[in-house]
Amino acid sequence: MSPRVTTFPIGPLETNCYLLDNGGRAVAVDPGGEPGPLTSFLDREKLALDAVLITHLHFDHIYGASALTSRTGTKAYAPPGDEYLMRTELGRGGFMGLPQVDEFDYEPIEEGEYEFAGLPCHVLSTPGHTTGSVSFHFPDAGCVFVGDLLFYRSIGRVDFPGGDLETLKDSVRRKIFTLPDETTVYAGHMIETTVGDEKNHNPYFQE
Repeated sequence: MSPRVTTFPIGPLETNCYLLDNGGRAVAVDPGGEPGPLTSFLDREKLALDAVLITHLHFDHIYGASALTSRTGTKAYAPPGDEYLMRTELGRGGFMGLPQVDEFDYEPIEEGEYEFAGLPCHVLSTPGHTTGSVSFHFPDAGCVFVGDLLFYRSIGRVDFPGGDLETLKDSVRRKIFTLPDETTVYAGHMIETTVGDEKNHNPYFQE
């Protein structure tokens, strides 16, 4: 059975949380809310969760990290370059009256080669939306999880602390647009797209 990606829009901003499973093992990406739908799916499909991967430490991508790691006994991995966010409302919550983020432990993850759920994973440093933002490329699954770096026909916000437009565009060009065109791009919000489609049609990269 081929690797499978299942999408769960959860949390107050309906952030896309993804579950990539392969051969009975799985990884979760960006648990942005109460993880009940994920844990029910894991139980129903008899999947063992290997890891919780976090693209960046904005509150809407980590609301469910504490509950998910505690319920499954799984480690979370997040970029250390985003630690500054946990000292702000953008990281710890409370922003615009939204709830606080429950504290959770995570291991720092840097750019490099890893393996999760029996699949090679290339962790890519892709700053621009935040200082430490990373993307998770799973070549054998033909996909990349980009957080809020790149969206269908759009890009992530750069007006929050640590955001920078030219840095973001450089990250996309050097780290995402160099992947195979058929690679599916799974973003934190909106629908999925592909590298080739965004390379050819995203208005931010048509100059």
